Amino acid sequence: MAKNVTLPAEKREVQGTSASKRLRREGIVPGVIYGSSQREYMIQLNSKSFFDLARKQASHNFLVNLEIEGAEEKSKLAIVQDIQRDPLSGSLIHIDFRAVSETETINATVPIELVGEPVGVKSGGLLEQTIHEIEIFCRPGDLPDAIVNDVEGLEIGDTLKVSDLNLLDGVTTKMGADVLVAVLAQTRAAASEGGVGEDGEPTAESAEGEGAEGDTAKEEGGDKS
Repeated sequence: MAKNVTLPAEKREVQGTSASKRLRREGIVPGVIYGSSQREYMIQLNSKSFFDLARKQASHNFLVNLEIEGAEEKSKLAIVQDIQRDPLSGSLIHIDFRAVSETETINATVPIELVGEPVGVKSGGLLEQTIHEIEIFCRPGDLPDAIVNDVEGLEIGDTLKVSDLNLLDGVTTKMGADVLVAVLAQTRAAASEGGVGEDGEPTAESAEGEGAEGDTAKEEGGDKS
């Protein structure tokens, strides 16, 4: 489960583009908090502190306990909803927090982590992951850092679908059950070395090789006569 961390912040009184630019020059990133039946208001926090915290998270949607100086409710449980960064420098521009309660259902996008080396890879196959993250729904206390699946048992031709994911108790998704997450594909090299395809029939390369050998044998036999 994701761990809540405490993050100090301050209620922000200044607004506007000029004021926000000045804050960022001083190492402060502007933000906003909304949701959970409360009015929206502006906050600000130390840019480096948030940056150091965010880069340790598996997902950009993570829970924090905001300690907001100057606010009526100094302590707020919130999820990081959106992080705006400068497209060139990567520096923080603005952060959206959504206040939540322990009893409400929240949504978050978390990564899908596939662990272990499939037996099919050891046989020359290739594991191709088609989606790397998924939107989930759960209560704050059930929010995982990631959806982790062991794929050691996958053989060539096997697939992993959304319905196969290890969703913990209390965690659901609206993504279709048949959506493909990963496939263990057969490489050309593996097919060539094996000589047969997944259906048990000779591969094109194998068949061509056998045909060439047969032609050579016929030619040699004709020469002898």
